[in-house]
Amino acid sequence: MMSHVMRIFRFANVPVDFEEVELTSSLADDSLENAIIAIKRNGIAIKGNIETKFDDPAFKSHNVELRKRLDLYANVLHCVTIPTIPSRHKNIDIVLIRENTEGEYSGLEHEAKKGIVESLKIVTRHNIERIARFAFDYAMLNKRRKVTAVHKANIQKLGDGLFLKVCKELAASEYPSLELNSMIVDNASMQLVSRPQQFDVVLMPNLYGNIISNIVCGIVGGAGLISGINIGSKYAVFETGTRNSGTILAGKDIANPTAFICASLDALRYLHLDTYADLISHALYKSLTVQGMHTKDIGGDKKLSEVIEAIIDNLRESQSL
Repeated sequence: MMSHVMRIFRFANVPVDFEEVELTSSLADDSLENAIIAIKRNGIAIKGNIETKFDDPAFKSHNVELRKRLDLYANVLHCVTIPTIPSRHKNIDIVLIRENTEGEYSGLEHEAKKGIVESLKIVTRHNIERIARFAFDYAMLNKRRKVTAVHKANIQKLGDGLFLKVCKELAASEYPSLELNSMIVDNASMQLVSRPQQFDVVLMPNLYGNIISNIVCGIVGGAGLISGINIGSKYAVFETGTRNSGTILAGKDIANPTAFICASLDALRYLHLDTYADLISHALYKSLTVQGMHTKDIGGDKKLSEVIEAIIDNLRESQSL
């Protein structure tokens, strides 16, 4: 998929150079270290998802390791419906903000004795406060009206209780003009499926954020449409929103490139190359809405290569005006 993005960038004369690093799920190579060094050197990366092994307890997900070691503490998905793409609801415009470095994803688990596994959920005031501040700042900057904190404090009274307490305290003391409400995660899941238009910005701990993100991506049309931003104080990594590895689609010319192209546009905007991002975004949006270039996952019959050619043609047309 990256080769298609690079081709689009070249055609649009985007002033960036690429450093390519192959990152695999193998423990036997240095690909993870090489990727981290490259990201630290460049400050930014566009990445595909790396498949995680399920059968090796010692294996740590390279996706999680990247986020933890680069301290990419915030994951942001902007989920909107596109008029010509089939979806379960219309007029959805939701921003999902997920804590990205702790909670159940700390990877602290062991088998205490045969048949008994202990898994620790670690949360800290520091990390809760910075993800809450990020969400509130995002809402204010983008003129959003409401933030919904999703939790399970009715059961996880200390861990999720701290999350909810810190969110409320910070909102009251530093963001009095911003509306903050809270919702238990199971109810939030139901409400998102039944009445998603009630949500604006949704703030979540790590695990709930992963689950809710997949739900909302499904509601607006599927995994192939939404990009995801992983951001910290020093580095940013851009990828597809649901982090599907897509191995079953590889090499078949049927994958939907929209999410990955949108991830590359997020990267351009992060680099303040908004003019180029807008140019490519317009070409992509025209292919989806006016020309109906829909791949199989969103109800069409177009091939990946056909979508890319349509985007290139739209760029060519815009450059001739």
